[in-house]
Amino acid sequence: MRVTVIDYKAGNLTSVLKALRHLGAEAEVTDGDLAPIERAERIVLPGVGHFAATQRLDATGLTAAIRAAIARGVPFLGICVGMQWLYAGSSEAPEQPGLGHFTESCTRFSESKEKVPHVGWNSLEIRPNSRLLAGIDPGEYVYFTHSYKVPVTADTAAITHYIEPFASAVERGNVMGVQFHPEKSGETGLKILGNFLKWEGNE
Repeated sequence: MRVTVIDYKAGNLTSVLKALRHLGAEAEVTDGDLAPIERAERIVLPGVGHFAATQRLDATGLTAAIRAAIARGVPFLGICVGMQWLYAGSSEAPEQPGLGHFTESCTRFSESKEKVPHVGWNSLEIRPNSRLLAGIDPGEYVYFTHSYKVPVTADTAAITHYIEPFASAVERGNVMGVQFHPEKSGETGLKILGNFLKWEGNE
């Protein structure tokens, strides 16, 4: 299985590649060359840091290439900021649009006595029929580090509670995203990445 991992100079690339290769994937990296996107069987966009860093995807032509690959039915997984990028945009960088696959926008956690960013292990409230989270028990813990979150909608595959409920996984057709870091989430994270590698079809 060939997986193209996108390096936009703000991702947790080493750990993601290690996890994918551990699962038997043939992972290649692109930071602007469009050919790996055009031949990809799977695409993963890892991300950490500021939403504005996704501007590099636009500047290199990767945004258009990813949009075309998704339209062809190539499974796509966004991780952390990579998931947030699937939305219209983020209040972290209002001038920088996201992919717009989902119409909602990302916002910062509300002011609270709880610390922001949300860092550490937290549990998943899994919605029925998620293929990305198949075989994951409700209440399983995964690792988060983020200050911005996306709202719970019909496309939400899992909900996590911190200050307020937010979508910790999203899934529509061949496009999937996780706010947590599966590559840092032990066996549970590996199961989720394995589900992505086995994913076939839009049904």
